[in-house]
Amino acid sequence: MAIIKLLLLIVIFQLVVAASAASSPLKVGYYKKSCPGLENIVKRTTAKFILRDRTLAAPLLRMHFHDCFVRGCDASVLLNSTSTNQAERDAIPNLSLRGFDVIDAAKEALERECPGVVSCADVLALVTRDAVSLIYGPYWQVPVGRRDGNQSIAFEALTNLPSPLANISTLITMFGNKGLNVKDLVVLSGGHTLGISHCTSFTNRLYNFTGKGDTDPTLDPNYIVQLKKKCKPGDTTSFVSLDRTATRFDEDYYTSVAKRRGLLQSDAALLDNRQTRNYVLTQSFFHGETFETDFGNSMIKMGKIGVLTGSNGQIRRKCALVN
Repeated sequence: MAIIKLLLLIVIFQLVVAASAASSPLKVGYYKKSCPGLENIVKRTTAKFILRDRTLAAPLLRMHFHDCFVRGCDASVLLNSTSTNQAERDAIPNLSLRGFDVIDAAKEALERECPGVVSCADVLALVTRDAVSLIYGPYWQVPVGRRDGNQSIAFEALTNLPSPLANISTLITMFGNKGLNVKDLVVLSGGHTLGISHCTSFTNRLYNFTGKGDTDPTLDPNYIVQLKKKCKPGDTTSFVSLDRTATRFDEDYYTSVAKRRGLLQSDAALLDNRQTRNYVLTQSFFHGETFETDFGNSMIKMGKIGVLTGSNGQIRRKCALVN
């Protein structure tokens, strides 16, 4: 009975999150008077890290996505676990997240300039945008005015984040629960143009897809041969780039998916729906003609999921701790 009640509460919370995404009071320039140097400070801080390590852009993008899909974009993914609570950042899907030090550095710089004004949720949204743009990806205006949440629960990360094994129906449902449509799904999946995946997320496709020691028939056989050289059965440490240009924001992800070389099952699933398949093929054929613009628009939309504003939540002094 307790589990049923918990699941009902999660469903109700998801409906509230989806509704709030459509009526968000966030706006560009929210801190124009209270912290006029905000965007320059965040960009300058982010650049120091990205110029030293371009690979940070991918986990920062993923961090923002994982934050927004659990309790909304409230920086709950940044909170540390306590002796009585395991937080989101320690849930299995988040153990590979990196870049918390970038967020902390930007927040510390802002606290020196305008203490107690800018939320960690807004810092995460801005750092993500700047990290992507600094590696020659798209630049989009980030509406701000979010406040920070007071809770972070690991179990919610397990139930709200899409699995790399998800099929297209599950993906459409999960994105829809957050107020995102099918186009947002295929566009935001394009974020896999950056970064890597550990072998554990896809080796079932190489060695035991249906439990009979077989391979995934939807995966290019030549690609399977390449992947098997990098990922042996039981390998928990090796990783593979999600596309051929893992530190460059481009349309190569869609080209890979179109050639049946989408690394994850959730990538390959984009070919199983007419709308997502058409988008994949269009971006591949026309060299990402609208991808960057579409990505910025979907990121803005994602950044409005379940936000706390007004008197809700708080402005944390340190992003890993509730005040």
